[in-house]
Amino acid sequence: MAKYKTYPEYKDSGVEWLGEIPRHWEILSGKRMFQSMRTLAYKCDEQLAASQKYGVIPQSLMMQLNDSKVMLALKGTDFFRHVEANNFVISLRSFEGGIEYSRYTGCVSPAYTVLKNSKPISHGYYRYIFKSTPFIAALQSSTDSLRDGKSINYEQFSVLNLPLTSIQEQNVIAVFLDHETAKIDNLIEKQQQLIELLKEKRQAVISHAVTKGLNSDAPMKDSGVEWLGEIPDYWELSKVRYKFSFGKGLTITKEHLLDEGVPCLNYGEIHSRYGFEVDPRIHLLKRVSNNYLKDHTDSLLLKGDIIFADTSEDLEGSGNFTQLISDDRVFAGYHTIIIRPYIRNNFRFYAYLLDCQELRTQIRNSVKGVKVFSVTQAILRNISIWLPSENEQKNIANFLDYQTAKIDTLIDKQLQQIELLKERRTALISAAVTGKIDVRDWVAPESPPQTVEDEMAEEALA
Repeated sequence: MAKYKTYPEYKDSGVEWLGEIPRHWEILSGKRMFQSMRTLAYKCDEQLAASQKYGVIPQSLMMQLNDSKVMLALKGTDFFRHVEANNFVISLRSFEGGIEYSRYTGCVSPAYTVLKNSKPISHGYYRYIFKSTPFIAALQSSTDSLRDGKSINYEQFSVLNLPLTSIQEQNVIAVFLDHETAKIDNLIEKQQQLIELLKEKRQAVISHAVTKGLNSDAPMKDSGVEWLGEIPDYWELSKVRYKFSFGKGLTITKEHLLDEGVPCLNYGEIHSRYGFEVDPRIHLLKRVSNNYLKDHTDSLLLKGDIIFADTSEDLEGSGNFTQLISDDRVFAGYHTIIIRPYIRNNFRFYAYLLDCQELRTQIRNSVKGVKVFSVTQAILRNISIWLPSENEQKNIANFLDYQTAKIDTLIDKQLQQIELLKERRTALISAAVTGKIDVRDWVAPESPPQTVEDEMAEEALA
Protein backbone atom coordinates (compact mmCIF):
# COMPACT_ATOMS: atom_id res chain seq x y z
CA MET A 1 0.00 0.00 0.00
CA ALA A 2 3.07 2.23 0.08
CA LYS A 3 2.28 3.63 -3.38
CA TYR A 4 -0.98 5.18 -2.10
CA LYS A 5 -1.20 8.32 0.02
CA THR A 6 -3.22 8.68 3.20
CA TYR A 7 -5.80 11.33 4.09
CA PRO A 8 -4.48 14.57 5.64
CA GLU A 9 -6.39 14.12 8.91
CA TYR A 10 -8.00 11.24 10.75
CA LYS A 11 -10.23 10.74 13.77
CA ASP A 12 -11.17 7.80 15.95
CA SER A 13 -14.36 6.29 14.55
CA GLY A 14 -15.27 4.62 17.83
CA VAL A 15 -16.00 1.51 15.76
CA GLU A 16 -13.64 -1.40 16.25
CA TRP A 17 -13.75 -2.74 12.70
CA LEU A 18 -13.15 0.71 11.18
CA GLY A 19 -10.51 2.12 13.51
CA GLU A 20 -9.41 5.61 12.48
CA ILE A 21 -11.29 7.18 9.57
CA PRO A 22 -10.82 10.41 7.58
CA ARG A 23 -11.91 13.41 9.65
CA HIS A 24 -14.72 14.41 7.27
CA TRP A 25 -16.34 10.95 7.24
CA GLU A 26 -19.43 10.15 9.31
CA ILE A 27 -20.54 7.03 11.15
CA LEU A 28 -24.17 5.93 10.97
CA SER A 29 -25.89 2.76 12.17
CA GLY A 30 -27.10 0.19 9.67
CA LYS A 31 -30.64 1.11 10.70
CA ARG A 32 -30.16 4.72 9.58
CA MET A 33 -28.46 3.68 6.36
CA PHE A 34 -30.71 0.80 5.23
CA GLN A 35 -34.31 -0.20 5.79
CA SER A 36 -35.71 -3.71 5.69
CA MET A 37 -38.14 -4.16 2.79
CA ARG A 38 -41.04 -6.58 3.24
CA THR A 39 -42.92 -5.93 0.01
CA LEU A 40 -44.52 -9.14 -1.20
CA ALA A 41 -43.45 -10.45 -4.58
CA TYR A 42 -45.28 -9.23 -7.66
CA LYS A 43 -46.85 -11.83 -9.90
CA CYS A 44 -44.47 -10.87 -12.70
CA ASP A 45 -41.36 -11.18 -10.51
CA GLU A 46 -38.71 -13.62 -11.61
CA GLN A 47 -37.19 -15.78 -8.90
CA LEU A 48 -33.73 -14.62 -7.89
CA ALA A 49 -30.96 -16.55 -6.18
CA ALA A 50 -28.34 -15.14 -3.80
CA SER A 51 -24.80 -16.46 -4.15
CA GLN A 52 -21.46 -15.32 -2.81
CA LYS A 53 -19.87 -15.80 -6.22
CA TYR A 54 -22.38 -13.94 -8.41
CA GLY A 55 -24.43 -11.82 -6.03
CA VAL A 56 -28.21 -11.80 -6.51
CA ILE A 57 -29.07 -13.03 -10.00
CA PRO A 58 -32.01 -14.74 -11.73
CA GLN A 59 -32.22 -18.44 -10.97
CA SER A 60 -32.28 -19.15 -14.70
CA LEU A 61 -28.91 -17.43 -15.03
CA MET A 62 -27.62 -19.28 -11.96
CA MET A 63 -28.45 -22.58 -13.68
CA GLN A 64 -26.52 -21.53 -16.78
CA LEU A 65 -23.48 -20.37 -14.83
CA ASN A 66 -23.35 -23.49 -12.66
CA ASP A 67 -24.48 -25.86 -15.40
CA SER A 68 -26.98 -27.31 -12.96
CA LYS A 69 -30.49 -27.03 -11.64
CA VAL A 70 -31.54 -24.94 -8.63
CA MET A 71 -34.60 -25.30 -6.46
CA LEU A 72 -37.60 -23.38 -7.73
CA ALA A 73 -40.62 -22.58 -5.58
CA LEU A 74 -43.09 -25.26 -6.61
CA LYS A 75 -45.99 -23.79 -4.64
CA GLY A 76 -45.67 -20.28 -5.99
CA THR A 77 -43.99 -17.13 -4.76
CA ASP A 78 -46.91 -15.41 -3.02
CA PHE A 79 -44.97 -15.04 0.23
CA PHE A 80 -41.64 -14.23 -1.40
CA ARG A 81 -40.10 -10.78 -1.01
CA HIS A 82 -39.87 -8.30 -3.82
CA VAL A 83 -36.36 -7.10 -4.74
CA GLU A 84 -35.56 -3.96 -6.71
CA ALA A 85 -32.39 -3.41 -8.66
CA ASN A 86 -29.74 -1.88 -6.34
CA ASN A 87 -31.18 -3.57 -3.25
CA PHE A 88 -28.98 -5.70 -1.03
CA VAL A 89 -30.01 -9.13 0.25
CA ILE A 90 -28.86 -10.72 3.50
CA SER A 91 -28.42 -14.32 2.44
CA LEU A 92 -28.38 -17.49 4.48
CA ARG A 93 -24.55 -17.39 4.29
CA SER A 94 -24.38 -13.95 5.87
CA PHE A 95 -22.00 -15.18 8.58
CA GLU A 96 -19.45 -15.67 5.77
CA GLY A 97 -20.07 -12.21 4.39
CA GLY A 98 -23.16 -13.06 2.40
CA ILE A 99 -24.76 -9.63 2.09
CA GLU A 100 -25.26 -9.66 -1.64
CA TYR A 101 -25.93 -6.90 -4.16
CA SER A 102 -28.71 -7.21 -6.75
CA ARG A 103 -28.62 -5.66 -10.19
CA TYR A 104 -31.95 -7.30 -10.97
CA THR A 105 -35.61 -6.81 -10.08
CA GLY A 106 -37.40 -9.97 -8.93
CA CYS A 107 -38.16 -11.87 -5.74
CA VAL A 108 -36.34 -13.95 -3.17
CA SER A 109 -37.32 -16.45 -0.51
CA PRO A 110 -38.87 -14.96 2.65
CA ALA A 111 -35.91 -16.51 4.49
CA TYR A 112 -33.83 -13.64 3.10
CA THR A 113 -33.78 -10.02 4.28
CA VAL A 114 -34.03 -7.32 1.61
CA LEU A 115 -32.22 -4.03 2.30
CA LYS A 116 -32.88 -0.69 0.60
CA ASN A 117 -30.69 2.33 1.24
CA SER A 118 -32.38 5.17 3.16
CA LYS A 119 -29.75 7.71 2.15
CA PRO A 120 -28.21 8.45 -1.25
CA ILE A 121 -25.23 6.12 -1.66
CA SER A 122 -22.89 4.61 -4.20
CA HIS A 123 -24.08 1.01 -4.33
CA GLY A 124 -20.72 -0.07 -5.69
CA TYR A 125 -18.96 1.33 -2.63
CA TYR A 126 -21.20 -0.49 -0.15
CA ARG A 127 -20.96 -3.66 -2.22
CA TYR A 128 -17.22 -3.58 -1.47
CA ILE A 129 -17.78 -2.70 2.20
CA PHE A 130 -20.08 -5.66 2.76
CA LYS A 131 -17.44 -7.98 1.24
CA SER A 132 -14.49 -6.45 3.07
CA THR A 133 -12.63 -8.53 5.65
CA PRO A 134 -13.05 -6.05 8.55
CA PHE A 135 -16.82 -5.83 8.04
CA ILE A 136 -17.21 -9.61 7.79
CA ALA A 137 -15.23 -9.96 11.01
CA ALA A 138 -17.61 -7.46 12.63
CA LEU A 139 -20.57 -9.51 11.42
CA GLN A 140 -19.14 -12.72 12.80
CA SER A 141 -18.42 -11.25 16.21
CA SER A 142 -21.75 -9.46 16.55
CA THR A 143 -23.78 -12.35 17.97
CA ASP A 144 -23.32 -15.87 19.24
CA SER A 145 -25.72 -17.19 16.62
CA LEU A 146 -23.43 -16.05 13.84
CA ARG A 147 -20.57 -18.01 15.29
CA ASP A 148 -22.85 -21.04 15.14
CA GLY A 149 -23.23 -20.49 11.41
CA LYS A 150 -26.72 -18.97 11.44
CA SER A 151 -27.79 -16.11 9.27
CA ILE A 152 -27.99 -12.53 10.56
CA ASN A 153 -31.36 -10.77 10.77
CA TYR A 154 -32.18 -7.12 10.21
CA GLU A 155 -32.16 -6.28 13.94
CA GLN A 156 -28.61 -7.57 14.23
CA PHE A 157 -27.52 -5.81 11.05
CA SER A 158 -29.15 -2.55 12.07
CA VAL A 159 -26.91 -2.01 15.10
CA LEU A 160 -23.70 -2.34 13.09
CA ASN A 161 -22.02 0.97 12.32
CA LEU A 162 -21.14 1.95 8.75
CA PRO A 163 -19.00 4.75 7.29
CA LEU A 164 -20.57 7.52 5.20
CA THR A 165 -18.93 10.11 2.99
CA SER A 166 -20.05 12.03 -0.08
CA ILE A 167 -21.48 10.10 -3.03
CA GLN A 168 -18.75 11.56 -5.22
CA GLU A 169 -16.04 10.14 -2.97
CA GLN A 170 -17.86 6.82 -2.66
CA ASN A 171 -18.05 6.59 -6.45
CA VAL A 172 -14.35 7.29 -6.86
CA ILE A 173 -13.49 4.57 -4.35
CA ALA A 174 -15.80 2.10 -6.10
CA VAL A 175 -14.40 2.87 -9.56
CA PHE A 176 -10.85 2.65 -8.22
CA LEU A 177 -11.56 -0.77 -6.72
CA ASP A 178 -13.32 -1.95 -9.88
CA HIS A 179 -10.22 -1.09 -11.89
CA GLU A 180 -7.59 -2.38 -9.46
CA THR A 181 -9.38 -5.61 -8.54
CA ALA A 182 -10.00 -6.33 -12.23
CA LYS A 183 -6.23 -6.14 -12.81
CA ILE A 184 -5.60 -8.50 -9.92
CA ASP A 185 -8.35 -10.88 -11.05
CA ASN A 186 -6.83 -10.91 -14.53
CA LEU A 187 -3.45 -11.85 -13.10
CA ILE A 188 -5.03 -14.58 -10.98
CA GLU A 189 -6.80 -15.94 -14.05
CA LYS A 190 -3.52 -16.04 -15.97
CA GLN A 191 -1.83 -17.87 -13.10
CA GLN A 192 -4.68 -20.38 -13.01
CA GLN A 193 -4.40 -20.92 -16.75
CA LEU A 194 -0.68 -21.54 -16.34
CA ILE A 195 -1.39 -24.08 -13.60
CA GLU A 196 -3.77 -25.92 -15.92
CA LEU A 197 -1.11 -25.98 -18.64
CA LEU A 198 1.43 -27.32 -16.15
CA LYS A 199 -1.00 -30.03 -15.04
CA GLU A 200 -1.58 -30.99 -18.67
CA LYS A 201 2.18 -31.14 -19.22
CA ARG A 202 2.57 -33.26 -16.09
CA GLN A 203 -0.05 -35.68 -17.35
CA ALA A 204 1.52 -35.80 -20.82
CA VAL A 205 4.99 -36.56 -19.38
CA ILE A 206 3.53 -39.41 -17.33
CA SER A 207 1.52 -40.85 -20.20
CA HIS A 208 4.42 -40.79 -22.63
CA ALA A 209 6.87 -42.42 -20.22
CA VAL A 210 4.56 -45.26 -19.14
CA THR A 211 3.29 -46.02 -22.66
CA LYS A 212 6.38 -45.46 -24.83
CA GLY A 213 9.26 -45.86 -22.39
CA LEU A 214 12.43 -43.79 -22.19
CA ASN A 215 14.14 -45.20 -25.27
CA SER A 216 12.88 -43.30 -28.31
CA ASP A 217 14.58 -45.85 -30.63
CA ALA A 218 12.84 -48.89 -29.17
CA PRO A 219 10.94 -51.00 -31.75
CA MET A 220 7.17 -50.76 -31.28
CA LYS A 221 4.20 -53.10 -31.61
CA ASP A 222 0.44 -52.65 -31.71
CA SER A 223 -0.84 -53.13 -28.17
CA GLY A 224 -4.27 -54.29 -29.26
CA VAL A 225 -5.66 -52.17 -26.45
CA GLU A 226 -8.16 -49.47 -27.37
CA TRP A 227 -6.98 -45.94 -26.50
CA LEU A 228 -3.38 -47.12 -26.14
CA GLY A 229 -1.88 -47.62 -29.59
CA GLU A 230 1.70 -48.83 -29.91
CA ILE A 231 4.01 -49.84 -27.06
CA PRO A 232 7.61 -51.11 -27.08
CA ASP A 233 7.51 -54.61 -28.58
CA TYR A 234 9.21 -56.31 -25.61
CA TRP A 235 6.72 -55.00 -23.02
CA GLU A 236 4.32 -57.45 -21.41
CA LEU A 237 0.55 -57.07 -21.81
CA SER A 238 -1.46 -58.17 -18.78
CA LYS A 239 -4.52 -57.47 -16.63
CA VAL A 240 -4.70 -55.77 -13.24
CA ARG A 241 -6.02 -58.99 -11.65
CA TYR A 242 -2.77 -60.81 -12.44
CA LYS A 243 -0.52 -58.21 -10.80
CA PHE A 244 -2.57 -57.11 -7.78
CA SER A 245 -4.58 -58.63 -4.97
CA PHE A 246 -7.75 -56.85 -3.88
CA GLY A 247 -9.28 -55.69 -0.63
CA LYS A 248 -11.92 -53.23 0.56
CA GLY A 249 -11.93 -50.41 3.04
CA LEU A 250 -13.60 -50.36 6.42
CA THR A 251 -17.36 -50.07 6.55
CA ILE A 252 -17.63 -47.36 9.16
CA THR A 253 -19.97 -44.54 10.03
CA LYS A 254 -19.08 -40.96 10.86
CA GLU A 255 -19.31 -41.55 14.60
CA HIS A 256 -16.29 -43.86 14.35
CA LEU A 257 -14.18 -41.06 12.87
CA LEU A 258 -12.17 -39.27 15.54
CA ASP A 259 -9.47 -36.65 15.87
CA GLU A 260 -7.19 -39.18 17.55
CA GLY A 261 -6.33 -42.79 16.76
CA VAL A 262 -5.17 -44.52 13.57
CA PRO A 263 -5.40 -42.42 10.37
CA CYS A 264 -8.20 -43.56 8.07
CA LEU A 265 -8.32 -42.65 4.39
CA ASN A 266 -11.84 -42.21 2.98
CA TYR A 267 -13.01 -41.62 -0.56
CA GLY A 268 -13.41 -37.89 0.11
CA GLU A 269 -9.68 -37.47 0.72
CA ILE A 270 -8.94 -39.41 -2.44
CA HIS A 271 -11.11 -37.10 -4.53
CA SER A 272 -9.68 -33.94 -2.98
CA ARG A 273 -6.01 -34.79 -3.41
CA TYR A 274 -3.62 -33.44 -6.02
CA GLY A 275 -1.23 -36.07 -7.35
CA PHE A 276 -1.54 -39.58 -5.99
CA GLU A 277 0.35 -39.70 -2.72
CA VAL A 278 -0.86 -39.79 0.83
CA ASP A 279 1.43 -39.33 3.81
CA PRO A 280 -0.34 -39.15 7.20
CA ARG A 281 2.50 -36.98 8.50
CA ILE A 282 1.51 -34.31 5.98
CA HIS A 283 -2.14 -34.84 5.07
CA LEU A 284 -4.94 -34.27 7.55
CA LEU A 285 -6.95 -37.47 7.86
CA LYS A 286 -9.72 -38.49 10.18
CA ARG A 287 -8.82 -41.26 12.61
CA VAL A 288 -10.38 -44.44 13.96
CA SER A 289 -9.99 -45.86 17.47
CA ASN A 290 -7.57 -48.76 17.94
CA ASN A 291 -10.28 -50.87 19.60
CA TYR A 292 -12.51 -50.69 16.55
CA LEU A 293 -9.69 -51.75 14.25
CA LYS A 294 -8.64 -54.93 16.05
CA ASP A 295 -10.92 -57.08 13.89
CA HIS A 296 -10.33 -55.16 10.64
CA THR A 297 -6.64 -55.66 9.93
CA ASP A 298 -7.38 -56.60 6.30
CA SER A 299 -8.02 -52.91 5.70
CA LEU A 300 -4.63 -51.89 7.11
CA LEU A 301 -2.54 -50.47 4.29
CA LEU A 302 1.05 -51.33 3.47
CA LYS A 303 3.55 -49.02 1.84
CA GLY A 304 2.85 -49.05 -1.89
CA ASP A 305 -0.84 -50.05 -1.63
CA ILE A 306 -3.14 -48.15 -3.97
CA ILE A 307 -6.58 -47.05 -2.79
CA PHE A 308 -9.37 -46.23 -5.26
CA ALA A 309 -12.53 -44.29 -4.50
CA ASP A 310 -15.38 -46.58 -5.52
CA THR A 311 -17.78 -43.74 -6.34
CA SER A 312 -17.49 -40.37 -8.02
CA GLU A 313 -19.94 -37.55 -8.69
CA ASP A 314 -18.36 -36.79 -12.06
CA LEU A 315 -17.09 -39.04 -14.81
CA GLU A 316 -13.67 -37.38 -14.87
CA GLY A 317 -13.14 -38.36 -11.25
CA SER A 318 -13.81 -42.03 -11.93
CA GLY A 319 -10.57 -43.85 -11.29
CA ASN A 320 -9.23 -41.37 -8.74
CA PHE A 321 -6.84 -43.07 -6.36
CA THR A 322 -4.02 -42.42 -3.96
CA GLN A 323 -1.04 -44.42 -2.76
CA LEU A 324 0.48 -44.86 0.67
CA ILE A 325 4.13 -43.81 0.38
CA SER A 326 5.17 -44.18 4.02
CA ASP A 327 5.46 -47.02 6.54
CA ASP A 328 2.90 -45.42 8.86
CA ARG A 329 -0.19 -47.30 9.98
CA VAL A 330 -3.11 -46.15 7.84
CA PHE A 331 -6.46 -47.79 7.24
CA ALA A 332 -8.58 -47.62 4.10
CA GLY A 333 -11.98 -46.19 4.97
CA TYR A 334 -15.46 -46.36 3.55
CA HIS A 335 -16.15 -46.40 -0.21
CA THR A 336 -12.62 -47.48 -1.07
CA ILE A 337 -11.04 -50.38 -2.95
CA ILE A 338 -7.52 -51.51 -2.12
CA ILE A 339 -5.25 -53.01 -4.77
CA ARG A 340 -1.97 -54.50 -3.53
CA PRO A 341 0.90 -55.14 -5.95
CA TYR A 342 2.27 -58.67 -5.71
CA ILE A 343 5.71 -57.28 -6.52
CA ARG A 344 6.46 -54.14 -4.49
CA ASN A 345 9.93 -53.34 -5.80
CA ASN A 346 8.61 -50.66 -8.14
CA PHE A 347 5.31 -49.66 -6.56
CA ARG A 348 5.86 -46.09 -7.79
CA PHE A 349 5.72 -47.24 -11.39
CA TYR A 350 2.30 -48.80 -10.82
CA ALA A 351 0.99 -45.51 -9.48
CA TYR A 352 2.21 -43.64 -12.57
CA LEU A 353 0.76 -46.32 -14.83
CA LEU A 354 -2.66 -46.18 -13.18
CA ASP A 355 -2.64 -42.38 -13.42
CA CYS A 356 -1.96 -42.14 -17.16
CA GLN A 357 -4.85 -41.03 -19.37
CA GLU A 358 -4.77 -44.19 -21.48
CA LEU A 359 -5.53 -46.36 -18.48
CA ARG A 360 -7.97 -43.96 -16.84
CA THR A 361 -9.88 -43.85 -20.14
CA GLN A 362 -10.44 -47.59 -19.84
CA ILE A 363 -11.94 -47.07 -16.39
CA ARG A 364 -14.16 -44.17 -17.50
CA ASN A 365 -15.50 -46.26 -20.37
CA SER A 366 -16.35 -49.11 -18.03
CA VAL A 367 -18.13 -47.32 -15.19
CA LYS A 368 -21.89 -47.03 -14.99
CA GLY A 369 -23.97 -44.18 -13.71
CA VAL A 370 -25.63 -40.85 -14.45
CA LYS A 371 -25.12 -38.58 -11.43
CA VAL A 372 -22.96 -40.99 -9.44
CA PHE A 373 -20.39 -43.20 -11.14
CA SER A 374 -19.28 -46.46 -9.55
CA VAL A 375 -15.91 -48.15 -9.86
CA THR A 376 -16.10 -51.82 -8.86
CA GLN A 377 -13.48 -54.47 -8.20
CA ALA A 378 -14.73 -56.26 -11.30
CA ILE A 379 -13.98 -53.19 -13.44
CA LEU A 380 -10.49 -52.77 -11.99
CA ARG A 381 -9.64 -56.47 -12.25
CA ASN A 382 -10.35 -56.43 -15.98
CA ILE A 383 -8.33 -53.33 -16.85
CA SER A 384 -5.49 -53.95 -19.32
CA ILE A 385 -2.01 -52.92 -18.23
CA TRP A 386 1.38 -52.99 -19.97
CA LEU A 387 4.65 -53.57 -18.21
CA PRO A 388 8.34 -53.18 -19.11
CA SER A 389 11.02 -55.15 -17.27
CA GLU A 390 11.44 -54.51 -13.56
CA ASN A 391 14.68 -52.58 -14.20
CA GLU A 392 12.96 -50.35 -16.76
CA GLN A 393 10.01 -49.83 -14.42
CA LYS A 394 12.47 -48.54 -11.84
CA ASN A 395 14.13 -46.20 -14.35
CA ILE A 396 10.76 -44.83 -15.54
CA ALA A 397 9.58 -44.26 -11.96
CA ASN A 398 12.80 -42.44 -11.06
CA PHE A 399 12.55 -40.33 -14.21
CA LEU A 400 8.93 -39.40 -13.46
CA ASP A 401 9.64 -38.68 -9.80
CA TYR A 402 12.22 -36.14 -10.97
CA GLN A 403 10.17 -34.63 -13.80
CA THR A 404 6.89 -34.36 -11.91
CA ALA A 405 8.68 -32.88 -8.89
CA LYS A 406 9.96 -30.06 -11.11
CA ILE A 407 6.48 -29.41 -12.49
CA ASP A 408 4.91 -29.62 -9.02
CA THR A 409 7.40 -27.01 -7.80
CA LEU A 410 6.32 -24.68 -10.60
CA ILE A 411 2.67 -25.31 -9.76
CA ASP A 412 3.34 -24.55 -6.09
CA LYS A 413 5.00 -21.27 -7.06
CA GLN A 414 1.97 -20.26 -9.10
CA LEU A 415 -0.34 -21.17 -6.22
CA GLN A 416 1.75 -19.06 -3.87
CA GLN A 417 1.54 -16.15 -6.30
CA ILE A 418 -2.23 -16.54 -6.47
CA GLU A 419 -2.44 -16.43 -2.67
CA LEU A 420 -0.30 -13.28 -2.60
CA LEU A 421 -2.52 -11.66 -5.22
CA LYS A 422 -5.66 -12.61 -3.26
CA GLU A 423 -4.15 -11.17 -0.10
CA ARG A 424 -3.31 -7.97 -1.95
CA ARG A 425 -6.85 -7.77 -3.33
CA THR A 426 -8.35 -8.23 0.13
CA ALA A 427 -6.01 -5.68 1.71
CA LEU A 428 -6.65 -3.11 -1.03
CA ILE A 429 -10.43 -3.34 -0.62
CA SER A 430 -10.19 -3.06 3.16
CA ALA A 431 -7.85 -0.07 2.98
CA ALA A 432 -9.95 1.81 0.44
CA VAL A 433 -13.40 1.32 2.00
CA THR A 434 -12.21 2.21 5.52
CA GLY A 435 -10.31 5.31 4.41
CA LYS A 436 -6.79 4.06 5.12
CA ILE A 437 -5.74 5.23 1.66
CA ASP A 438 -6.85 8.38 -0.17
CA VAL A 439 -7.84 7.71 -3.80
CA ARG A 440 -9.89 10.88 -4.40
CA ASP A 441 -7.39 12.10 -7.01
CA TRP A 442 -7.00 8.69 -8.62
CA VAL A 443 -7.36 8.50 -12.41
CA ALA A 444 -7.29 5.25 -14.34
CA PRO A 445 -3.84 4.96 -16.01
CA GLU A 446 -3.56 4.57 -19.76
CA SER A 447 -0.81 1.95 -19.62
CA PRO A 448 -0.69 -0.90 -22.13
CA PRO A 449 -2.27 -4.05 -20.61
CA GLN A 450 1.00 -5.98 -20.43
CA THR A 451 2.80 -3.12 -18.71
CA VAL A 452 0.06 -2.90 -16.10
CA GLU A 453 0.17 -6.64 -15.48
CA ASP A 454 3.95 -6.64 -15.13
CA GLU A 455 3.73 -3.77 -12.66
CA MET A 456 1.04 -5.53 -10.65
CA ALA A 457 2.96 -8.81 -10.62
CA GLU A 458 6.15 -7.15 -9.41
CA GLU A 459 4.33 -5.17 -6.73
CA ALA A 460 2.21 -8.07 -5.49
CA LEU A 461 5.08 -10.53 -5.37
CA ALA A 462 7.79 -8.22 -4.06
